[in-house]
Amino acid sequence: MKIWFLLGILLLAGCEVKTGNVDTVYSEDGEIEDVFFCPRDDCGKELEEFILSAEESVHCALFDLDLENVIDALKLKSKSIDVKLVVDDRNWEYVSSLDFAINDTSSQLSHNKFCVVDSKRVSTGSFNPTENGNSKNNNNMIILKSDYISENHEEEFSELWGRSFGKGRNVEYPVVYLDGMEVENYFCPEDRCSEMVVEEIKKAEDSVYFMTFSFTHESIANNILLKKDNITIKGIFENVGAGSKYSKFNVFDYQGMDVRRDNNSGAMHHKVFIIDNSTVITGSFNPSKSADTRNDENILIIHDRGVAAKYLDEFEHVWENYTY
Repeated sequence: MKIWFLLGILLLAGCEVKTGNVDTVYSEDGEIEDVFFCPRDDCGKELEEFILSAEESVHCALFDLDLENVIDALKLKSKSIDVKLVVDDRNWEYVSSLDFAINDTSSQLSHNKFCVVDSKRVSTGSFNPTENGNSKNNNNMIILKSDYISENHEEEFSELWGRSFGKGRNVEYPVVYLDGMEVENYFCPEDRCSEMVVEEIKKAEDSVYFMTFSFTHESIANNILLKKDNITIKGIFENVGAGSKYSKFNVFDYQGMDVRRDNNSGAMHHKVFIIDNSTVITGSFNPSKSADTRNDENILIIHDRGVAAKYLDEFEHVWENYTY
């Protein structure tokens, strides 16, 4: 039974992925400034300080926002510089009084989680700046300095601010080197995010670790399954999501893979893949069809062992303290 199951996967997985390679890459003096993991770190405080550091502009595209200190920081900066905020309409009520904010009223989710400061620095990850996102849910937030990646996010934000939700223009600078560190940057649905994730999984030689709030995507799951007998695979599924009939938890568990459900009383909200202890995929993108083809999403693919080590530490922390 399992043999026929895997043969079917091989046929499906082998015919979907297009290359994510590009003809031109860009280099600059830039860096990953820091990585934070809530609730161990106070992500809300870090985002507040990030916003307060702005001298010219703050542009944020957020699925949800209710942290008072972050809202107060945006209000304060709006008195002297250009501040703009886009929030999904499902979470609009709390910020509807802000004169620098608009909501996405389309049927899909405006699920991005990024802020751009002075068109030079970007914060992103799985973190929604909410009380639950900061103090209960497992989340990550990364801050980087990059003119090119900031420009990518500013272009995406401009589309959202112009109420162009869903598929837009392809990312201008998909591959950037920050002082030699390769960072890829994509937006869904226009940049085929799932194909970029699959491409990295296909290259895995030693290990794939993942933490996912929702994992229902067929091709991503199939390509992980094809690796299961040759490399180390460990995965954490958010408990509620794992109970969905569409979740890949039961598929992986049936195949004897090392997967667990989380037992956080809040939510295990990460959307992270760590590949070969050297590549990290993070951002707002859940491996699901909706995230890939409908919602506004953003991801980074960071090729750096130092950054990967930090995410592996978080994986082990969640594995040991928040799973069963």
